[in-house]
Amino acid sequence: MHKAKPGPLVIVGGAEDKTGDCVILSEFLRLAGGAKADLVVMTVATELPREVGDEYAHVFGRLGAHNVRCLHVARREDANDPAAVDAISAASGVFFTGGNQLRVTSLLGGTAIDACLHERHRTGMVLAGTSAGAAMMSAIMITEGSSEANPRLNLVEKSPGMGFVPEIVIDQHFAQRGRLNRLLTVIAEHPGYLGVGIDENTAIVVVDGAIEVIGENAVTIIDARAMTYTNLNGPGQDHNLALYGIQLHILPAGHRFDLRRHTPVLLNEAEAGTSEGE
Repeated sequence: MHKAKPGPLVIVGGAEDKTGDCVILSEFLRLAGGAKADLVVMTVATELPREVGDEYAHVFGRLGAHNVRCLHVARREDANDPAAVDAISAASGVFFTGGNQLRVTSLLGGTAIDACLHERHRTGMVLAGTSAGAAMMSAIMITEGSSEANPRLNLVEKSPGMGFVPEIVIDQHFAQRGRLNRLLTVIAEHPGYLGVGIDENTAIVVVDGAIEVIGENAVTIIDARAMTYTNLNGPGQDHNLALYGIQLHILPAGHRFDLRRHTPVLLNEAEAGTSEGE
């Protein structure tokens, strides 16, 4: 029996284009089935669910989607509603809006919708999220943290995320809000994870253990597996952190990263291999 593959993840750094070419939202719709897609917009992160849901429904409709439903979860009881679970069960793509990522985890965690989302994604459904909807994707979720301080202990507040992509920690609005130091702090504390900082109007598409960058700006990847030294657990923990040997990769649109090998994939890798053999 052919084993189903997990569906693509489209993880957006926030402030994605909704009026022009809509490269990111168009790609999500394409992956979910185009005009035949059955989309669910999850507004759980926002305190303005009707307004935000209507905006995305309008955009997806303009892009060619014929079936878009908004699910508003204001209480944990809503997240166990059989009708809501049925909507996700039937969906080919689910899109999480921005807002507050703690609303996502506190209202959905451990509910029937949570279980359904994970099962449907495991069996091929496309899952996307922007801003707070991006932050919640990882197992370790950044909830607060200064963008102006140097890397230091207790700079960042974290909580468990939804765990759709367990091997990375995501930060959004990355370059625009100067969030490098806070992501460095998290990865220094959790060097087994990759830090992925996604700029605004930029997204990563995660398919089969690989990332591809789409959109206007870039993605910053921090790899601390080979870190040679940190004073994280030494004396003076309240002072600035020392971090040696951390790798940093900057990937603009079209570039790829292999999550299994923790290495960027050169765009001309195939052509280079061909020319070397000639």
